[in-house]
Amino acid sequence: MFKQDQEIFNILLATVSEAVIIVDSHQIIVEVNASAERIFGYAKSELIDRELNLLLPSNYHLEHATYFEKFIQKGKPRKMGEARDLYGLKKDGTIFHIEVELNPFKIYNKTYVMALVKDVSEKKAIERNLMLRTQALQSAKNGVIITDAQRHDNPVIYFNSAFQNLTGYSDAEILNHNCRFLQGKDRAQPPLKKLREAIKNKESCQATLRNYKKDGTMFWNDLYVFPITNEHGNVTNFIGIQNDVTLRIKSEEERNHLATIFNESLNEIYVFDSDTLKFINANYGAQKNIGYSLDELKTMTPLDIKPDNNKDEFRKKIDVLLNKKVEKVEFETEHQRKDGSKYPVEVHLQLSNLSGNKVFVAIILDITDRKNYTTQLENKVEERTQQLKMALSNEKELNELKTNFLSLVSHEFKTPLSGILTSSQLLSKYQLTEHQEKRNKHIKIINERVHFLNNILNDFLSVEKLDTGKVNYTLNHFKLSKVVNEVVYNANMLLKEGQKINYPENIDEISLYQDEKIIQLIFSNLLHNAIKYSPEKTAIDLHIKQDNTNTTVLVKDRGIGIPKIDQKRIFERYFRAKNVINSQGTGIGLNIAKNHLENLGGTISFKSEEHKGSTFIIEFPNKAKL
Repeated sequence: MFKQDQEIFNILLATVSEAVIIVDSHQIIVEVNASAERIFGYAKSELIDRELNLLLPSNYHLEHATYFEKFIQKGKPRKMGEARDLYGLKKDGTIFHIEVELNPFKIYNKTYVMALVKDVSEKKAIERNLMLRTQALQSAKNGVIITDAQRHDNPVIYFNSAFQNLTGYSDAEILNHNCRFLQGKDRAQPPLKKLREAIKNKESCQATLRNYKKDGTMFWNDLYVFPITNEHGNVTNFIGIQNDVTLRIKSEEERNHLATIFNESLNEIYVFDSDTLKFINANYGAQKNIGYSLDELKTMTPLDIKPDNNKDEFRKKIDVLLNKKVEKVEFETEHQRKDGSKYPVEVHLQLSNLSGNKVFVAIILDITDRKNYTTQLENKVEERTQQLKMALSNEKELNELKTNFLSLVSHEFKTPLSGILTSSQLLSKYQLTEHQEKRNKHIKIINERVHFLNNILNDFLSVEKLDTGKVNYTLNHFKLSKVVNEVVYNANMLLKEGQKINYPENIDEISLYQDEKIIQLIFSNLLHNAIKYSPEKTAIDLHIKQDNTNTTVLVKDRGIGIPKIDQKRIFERYFRAKNVINSQGTGIGLNIAKNHLENLGGTISFKSEEHKGSTFIIEFPNKAKL
């Protein structure tokens, strides 16, 4: 009867873009239009007199039957798919997002339902992509703001939580305001002129500024600003990435201070190569007393300023340092100045490392007066010398710290900063809509490398707190699965092509009374190392077990492993195995993990074989006692 009724066919207009499907009260398809054939992939003849379930995924059949009965009873039009996800099933088995508008009607006392079906897969994908980008910005560790370049005074229209947490300002104080409020009254900074000029010219810019939180606290802000253009090439917005580099600035000040100590010390300080013995550096005190310039000294060795010039004897003295039999060597000898005069010296010699090369640091004391004074005066000089030894020991320690830090900064800061600068410059060149993928690529690079630098700074802060005993542990009860879920979720973002993490079994009931953030920090460090030092298409196993007193965690990878010769030093600060020396890393992550574990009553150990992988084992009490 339905097929013969012309009124019903008048409803099915060929111009309707949505799929039109008409079913009777038993959900039997009685009519479809051309759009329905196209969207679902069936010919009309394959659909007529078939059940509607043919176009629905099987797991929705039961629920849909119940829903359809209630809908028929109510007899009112209804929209579906806006508030919840709704799916259709194509002939080829593809499941896709749909929105449906249901319209019941009666003809000759028979009830029919006309469904207007729209394929919204692309719309859902766009919504999901926008949601992920928003979540990424909100979860970023660095402050991010977006301004409206087309409005007066370039006001802020978006900021993430990291920006608000760092600055302390409320929503109302940030939104629709120019971000100059961060400068307070300190608006005469030279970098500000460069920043204003770049914004005026709609260009990218990097500037390190003194900024101020709402409570007045000053912090150094390493700010990266770059424009965003629309499809017409017009700048519509500026994005600012804010990086708190207060610790870095302080570290640079400390480094400069160390350099000043080295150069201005009245004692003679020499640095020479452990292999060739040639001088690499000498401070002002050494140049002044010995009479040679630094350029002259760089062509010489310690043997050239020793009148006896006994190379074999000198080699014996330094070999005990190279063989690590002792940490330092002290001896008395005689030096000869450029003018030929000789003077007795006390030599303090220690092995160090400069840019990956072994060097000797020699601190020389001129002991002429000590040799000539009377016994009483010698005792007083001896007392003073002991005080100087303590000062010199501190000075050597600072010099070693300077050397390690210079090496770290050169390797770990220069590369990501260069990448950030390059990506920032390239972003300004990709101004067309079809360049969005390239812009996204460089924004991702900037986010990753800023995040990497931020992690390095956090590591330095952790080291400082551990060294000074300022770590305050916060103990609380928590489920271990919560920590594992967060760590694995974050680690999944770092996985290489084909890598996977095998999630531990039976951990839902494991509870701890520990410092949750520290346990998460340790887990993250071990898992990130496993990812970084493992090749593509490999698995990383995570095993966890708990008894009445302790919890044990194993992180096993199938990566490059640790050379046997380096295994005994793997937990030393700044030490990196020879097979990872060219990859990014600070050499302090495992040291931090070990110190935290020991403070919480735990231990860390490992088993490793080069080219086959490593297994790190951490064990800590279920209930910490500080």
